[in-house]
Amino acid sequence: MTLTQYQYIVAVDIYKSFAKAAEHCFVTQPTLSMQIQKLEEDLGVRLFDRSKKPVETTDIGRQIVDQAKVLLNEAGRIDEIVQMNKGEVKGDFRLAFIPTIGPSVIPRFLMDFAKKYPQLNLHITEMQTDIILDQLKKGLIDAAVLATPLDAEGVIEKPLYYEPFMAFVPEIHRLYKEKFVSVKELDINDMLLLREGHCFRNSVLNLCGKNTVKKDKLANVHLESGNFETLIKLAKQGFGMTLIPYLMSLDIKETDDKKFLRPFDKPQPSREISIIYRRAQLKIHIIEKLEEAIKNAVPKHMLAVKNIEVVGPKK
Repeated sequence: MTLTQYQYIVAVDIYKSFAKAAEHCFVTQPTLSMQIQKLEEDLGVRLFDRSKKPVETTDIGRQIVDQAKVLLNEAGRIDEIVQMNKGEVKGDFRLAFIPTIGPSVIPRFLMDFAKKYPQLNLHITEMQTDIILDQLKKGLIDAAVLATPLDAEGVIEKPLYYEPFMAFVPEIHRLYKEKFVSVKELDINDMLLLREGHCFRNSVLNLCGKNTVKKDKLANVHLESGNFETLIKLAKQGFGMTLIPYLMSLDIKETDDKKFLRPFDKPQPSREISIIYRRAQLKIHIIEKLEEAIKNAVPKHMLAVKNIEVVGPKK
């Protein structure tokens, strides 16, 4: 039994395909299949049900794969310990962002960060919070940037900045003539929301609370979307107002669209953005470099807790 064989069975378990697992491990499918078959023969058990599409991990295979992940994780710590001791920023690092943060933050820091640390292979992906927590638990990612607090077991949360909510209010809306929007004026009935699964949606629902106002026209139409761009377009068409993150409001270039933006009265409702990682994580020196880079990439006033009210992402 070898670590390479363990890597192969973990890959098959993740990708549910021998072909995709081989591609991920940079080997041919026959090589991967032969090594897994040899491991099964040595153990005297069947790890995968190859008759199923996608491939399914057997019950005993699940237990062995889980233990293989532990062994691979521990084996990788040797290199991590050496790199951390030397202060080296290199190797592979898997970083996730939630979709409501990534588009505004990644372009602000990534180019300079990549040039500064050319030996670090940074693998960035976007995924929703529940998937991030699962991937962290399984050791499939090293860290993530998302809205907190989450209070997840075994997870460290290090706040990076505090991002105010901004209101996007079309001309025909009852709040358009207001210079500032008050939380008590919000009404969930005329609010355009991201679809379920986005923590920003939960924050907006928490912010609106039980505020109610008489429903606007088109109350028979219930709209949800997976991105802010769609919500903004729908708001401009008169389907309601929406809330967006402050950094995204800075990215709005169209002059005509900027006139629809409204800040909130103080204390401004804001979301806490943190970098999170497992308590057992050893790549702390890389996390600290990422923390520094992201903080340097956002406006300085977002780093302080002043005249704001943090709205959590949990329902």
